[in-house]
This record gives sequence, structure tokens and C-alpha cells, in this order.
Amino acid sequence: MTARALPWRHALLALAVVAVWGTNFVVIKLALGHLPPLLFGTLRFTFALLPAVFFLPRPAVGWRNLAGYGLLIGAGQFGLLYLAMRSDISPGIASLVIQVQVFFTIGLSMALTRERVRGYQWFALALAVGGVAIIGAHTDGNTTWKGLAMVLVAAFSWACGNTLSRRAGQVNMLAYVVWSSLFALPPLLVLSFIVEGWPAIEAGLRTASATTWAAVLWQSVANSLFGYAAWGWLLARHPAATITPMALLVPVFGMGASALMLAEPLPAWKLIAAGLVMAGLALNLLWPRWRMAVAAT
Repeated sequence: MTARALPWRHALLALAVVAVWGTNFVVIKLALGHLPPLLFGTLRFTFALLPAVFFLPRPAVGWRNLAGYGLLIGAGQFGLLYLAMRSDISPGIASLVIQVQVFFTIGLSMALTRERVRGYQWFALALAVGGVAIIGAHTDGNTTWKGLAMVLVAAFSWACGNTLSRRAGQVNMLAYVVWSSLFALPPLLVLSFIVEGWPAIEAGLRTASATTWAAVLWQSVANSLFGYAAWGWLLARHPAATITPMALLVPVFGMGASALMLAEPLPAWKLIAAGLVMAGLALNLLWPRWRMAVAAT
């Protein structure tokens, strides 16, 4: 499949997906105003599972793979992300830091395949680490070291989930996400009862507004089902090198939406940190494509 310009309708679809994924961090913050984090995660994966599981056949992949992915993405990625975003990290910074999963994914892939890390990848990693270090040096009431650490572990869990999904091979990604949600639910529900307790769960459900439930459905339907289905549809029709650079816009939407809707400040240090992380992501993603284009001329 050779690289080519996206038809404008496909480009708009890709833009819609990254807009949903980016603004999703503001939606998370709004929901956490009423729901305990682990209960929120439980509800998110409940609606991702039901009723879709009755209409989508189980993907042709082993139960162990599905269970591992569900645990890593459910309890690992989103459980920790929600806990951090409750009070320990701002939505804009969370949308940026979680993207270091790209480097964790590359590291895991290279550790498993014994592939050598190339010079540009080390430089890209150094840029991203520099950005995260700036964030760590400016922890305040909105972002703490605890929150930063939890989001980094969430990013690592996401990377581990990516490794498992790649091992699953060419499967229906929407069905894969839906069926793996079956294994995300039990640990989130049990942890919610243990960590948050029934009084907090009952109070959260009782005081949840229509906006809160809309945020839960946005997480389940827009972020999980629409996002994965549309992204998978695009990747099936275009080279990954054409589609994946669009994901660089996720933190742009995340930080922009947080600034506009939640009045999150964007001081110079935060913009510099964002620039370094995104420069690292862009270099890692686009450098091989640029080298191939140069070699082809």
C-alpha cells in the first residue's frame, strides 16, 4: 500500500477521531466531579461491552490475549489515568504525558525482537524526556509528582496492551475492544468497592447528573467504539504512515480544550514542555518516512 493524499472525507474522519480522543480528557474531568475514578472506569467499560457484545462475534484470538489486553487497558491504563486526573494532574498535561506510550511501545517491541535502537529514536526520546522533566519541575496544585507518575505507569500499561493487540494479528479492532472489556470490568469493580467503598459508589450514582452520564457514554461510545472503529477503518484503507501522524494532534486538542473549557493556564513552561514532547513524537514518527522519500527521489 503506497502513501497517497487522504481524500478530504477520510481526512475529516481522522480529524474527528483525534478531536474526540483529545477533548476526551476534559470529558473525563467533568465526570470525575461526581463519580469516583474506579467506578467511572467500571461504568465506561460496562457500556463499551453492553450491548455491543451481543452483536459482534468474538474475534479470532485466544482468551488469554483478550484478558491481558482488558486488564492492561482497563485497570492499568484507564484506572490509573482516572485516579490521577481526579486531583493530581490537569487534563491538558495528562493528554500530553500519556503520549509517551509511543516510546514505551517501541522499547517493548525492541526488547522482544532484539531490534537495535537507532540514533534518531534516542534523540526523539531525549526530547520527550526533556518535556516530561520540565513538567516534573513545575508540579503545583494542579499537577503533582504522584499524578505524573501514575500517568506514566498508565502509558506503560497502554504500551503493554499495544504489544498484546499486535500479537492478536489482523482482527476486527472494534470487536477486540468490546470483548476485552469483559476482562476490564471485574478488577475495576472490585477495586472500586475496596478502595472507594459502597458509600462513595452510592453517592456518586445518586448525584450523577445528565452531564455525568453523557460523559460516561462519551467515553464508551465516542472514545472507545467510534474512535477504534473509525481508526481501524482508515488504517485498512490507507498506509499507517499516512494515518498515524494525525495522532500528533491529540495533545493539541487536549490542551486546547482544557484551556478553553476548564480555563487551564498555558504558561510558557507548559508550552515548551508540550513542544518538546510533540517534537520527539513527530521525529520518531516522521523521520523514517522522510528518509524513504529522500531515497526515492
